[in-house]
Amino acid sequence: MSRKRSFIDKVFLFFKGLSMGAANKVPGVSGGTVAFVLDFYEELIYSFQKINLKAFKLLFNGRFKSFFQYTNASFLLTVMGGSMFSYFSVSILLDYLIRNYELYVWSAFFGMILGSVYYIAKGFNWSKKNILATIVGVTIGVSISLLNPAKENSNLWFVFFCGMVGVSGMTLPGLSGSFILILMGNYVLLLVDSVTMLYKTITDIFSGNWDFLKDSARIKYLKIIATFTAGSAFGLVVTSHILGYVLKRWNQIVTAIIIGFITGSLGIVWPWKKEIYKRENGQLLHDFNGDKIIENYERFVPDISAVQTWIAAVFILIGFGLLLLLDVYAKRNKKLNNEA
Repeated sequence: MSRKRSFIDKVFLFFKGLSMGAANKVPGVSGGTVAFVLDFYEELIYSFQKINLKAFKLLFNGRFKSFFQYTNASFLLTVMGGSMFSYFSVSILLDYLIRNYELYVWSAFFGMILGSVYYIAKGFNWSKKNILATIVGVTIGVSISLLNPAKENSNLWFVFFCGMVGVSGMTLPGLSGSFILILMGNYVLLLVDSVTMLYKTITDIFSGNWDFLKDSARIKYLKIIATFTAGSAFGLVVTSHILGYVLKRWNQIVTAIIIGFITGSLGIVWPWKKEIYKRENGQLLHDFNGDKIIENYERFVPDISAVQTWIAAVFILIGFGLLLLLDVYAKRNKKLNNEA
């Protein structure tokens, strides 16, 4: 699975990681779907599988080159570097777009997920067993979207568990890690407030300001983000081993369930919805950026006589079209590889 890549290939891989990271932050959108559609999902799972006892033995024995090759570290560092970078770049842009052009952003995502279903499902072997697995996937996906969110919990053991569960969006296509964190009550704490505090801390360090070390609130959030990161790393390794095992033995059924998951997630990214904001003692709650905290969504059927409904429909087509272009690119790339 590990292979040498040119500089251009690594640049493209970095941007794929960037796309995956941005998708992971948006509730309802799965980074795993991006990895699946952009054709690096199986290598991602394979590479995480290689972080095992043998890898640690190579590392502790000082065999760094062997460790680097065995774990496919070049691939992982490029993808995860892009994913981490997105939290301070593309994700900020996405936050702005959702805040100001929410309907159209959700419409584009809805179209992209529709396109993802088409992209993965075309040419698939639709046996009775696989159809049943897809129905199971849809049922689970829809059921998750209908759950009510819990209250925020900053206990570090729970935060670690959130990291394990939240990272599912990267390893399970169709299952949004961000939406799972909303259901667990910790989306704002982990992906907004803690990330904001981390960004401020990094800025302070580069400017030579170490006053944050005396700020107990800042230290608390840094502990939370560190614990969440550790839980995510642990979850990635554990789930990748499980997924690697089932993908090798039941590839068709797993793919069918993934198609179902992605289809079921369409309800979460349905463009026409109204925010239900979190309240405490009748007062609206806000995050560190001053934004009202979203607790859930109330979905509704759009007014077809409204101009913005038709503009949203255009964005759905644009999102779907992007995936069709990806299909054309994949066919062209495959043809060039065969000729080579």
